[in-house]
Formats: sequence, C-alpha cells, structure tokens
Amino acid sequence: MSDAALFDADSGRLGLTGRPERELPEPKPLDSHGPATVLAMCNQKGGVGKTTSTINLGAALAEFGRRVLLVDLDPQGALSAGLGVPHEELDLTVYSLIMDPSLDVRDAVHRTNVAGLDLVPANIDLSAAEIQLVNEVGREQALGRALRPVMADYDYVIIDCQPSLGLLTVNALTIAHGVMIPMECAYFSLRGLALLTDTVEKVRDRLNFNLEVLGILVTMFDRRTLHAREVMTRLVEVFGDKVFDTVITRTVRFPETSVAGEPITTWAPSTEAAEQYRDLAREVIERTGG
Repeated sequence: MSDAALFDADSGRLGLTGRPERELPEPKPLDSHGPATVLAMCNQKGGVGKTTSTINLGAALAEFGRRVLLVDLDPQGALSAGLGVPHEELDLTVYSLIMDPSLDVRDAVHRTNVAGLDLVPANIDLSAAEIQLVNEVGREQALGRALRPVMADYDYVIIDCQPSLGLLTVNALTIAHGVMIPMECAYFSLRGLALLTDTVEKVRDRLNFNLEVLGILVTMFDRRTLHAREVMTRLVEVFGDKVFDTVITRTVRFPETSVAGEPITTWAPSTEAAEQYRDLAREVIERTGG
C-alpha cells in the first residue's frame, strides 16, 4: 500500500487498511443498561496490545455512555496494574471467583477513575487455576458461572486473556459473544492467526455455538515500513471485513499511560491514539448493535 494509494478519485480518502474511509455513526445514548455483550480480547502471542486495547476500548465505550466491566484473566495482572489497582495485595480476585462458587462477583468489582468503567482484577494466584480446574465438572464454564450475576448490570464485559490458548482462555471463549484479536502488523503475527481461529472454531463447535470473531484489530502499526504495509494488505485480502477499519498506530504515549495507571483517553485525550480507540469503540458498538 503506497502513500499514493491513500487517495482514490472514486472512493475518496482511503484508510490504513486500504479500504475507503467512512464516517462512523455517533453512538446513541442508552435509556437502560444490559444485558452485556461479552468480548474476549484474545491472542496467544504476547506483546500485541491486548491489555492496552482492553483498557482503552473499555474507557472509550464508557465515554459513549456504556457501562463496561473489564475482567483481568492474566496472572501477570497487567490490566489491573494499568488501571492503578494494587492487585498484588488483593485477596478477592477473579481467581477466587473461579475457584469458589459461594463468592459474589460484586464483592470483587473495583471502580476505576473512569466513570462507567469497572474492573475484576487478577494477580499471580490465577496461575494455579488451570491445574486446579482440570478435574472439575464443567471446568470450561467456571468463569461464566462467576460473572453471570452481573451480566444485567453492564452493556459490555471485556475479558483480557492471557497469551496462551489454555483452559482460562477457553473459559473466556465459552462465555463470549465475540472475539477481538489484536495483532501486530508483522509476518509472524499473521501466521499465528490460523492457530487462534482454529481454536475459536473448536470452541464454537463444542462449547459456545454463538461465538464469532468480531474483528481483527491491527495494533502498533508503523505506516513508514514496507513490511507493515505488505502484511496489512495480506491481512485484508485473507480476512476482509473481519479486519477493523480502525488501526492503532505506534506511539510512545502508551507506556506513559501504563505508568500513570489510566487510559490514554483520559491521560492524553486529544492525541491521535485516543481518537483511534474512540473510533474502535464506534465500530464495536456498530458491529454488536449496542
């Protein structure tokens, strides 16, 4: 995709995906909230922007008046840390909810500094869950059982999965309505998509008949490199409309927001990156009918 291809006489300005840019509809206010649409932010490859996208998509959805619950399903607790929650000190986390059916998820919910955005945190305790769940009856439904009581309270539940396709990720896919796949625009990331989409198909066939890939989100895109542009072209050729029109470009601002413990939409609200996540939120609302 050359710079010259950014413009087309017939279609107007083209976006970074090579498709014509379109005006995204402004989300309508809601009269009531719930039931929640559950989205699993999933990719078995690490370092592709899962947690960053979970935080900032959630914050952007909340800006548009949606009630959002983020669920940290990674033992590293990056999502919790990224929202300023001291997760290492917590006794009640998503691990507790998964392993003890008597606990109430409402007691584990933390309010964030963003209005309408809540969090169920995680810490290193979660690393034991996969082993402990192996012999449990209905092990793939453990997360769904834990979150069910609050489904009517939120418009979106976004689950930040760990970088693997293990039992915890299968739990997220079993409860999800849609899978969002963030991926770096690089050759090896493209190769890994086949394995992930195969896992999604297996979960859909065996555990969750309503599961679908909501979209593939290109992150850390560097428009200056030929490699990134070639991978983008190939991605759109293979997956078509499954690729979100919104592309998250590379910026030094995201590490700053992690240190600050807040989304880029509040840390640097007027930046291009913040507006990109608002565009992504518009797309998600459009695709989910929310």
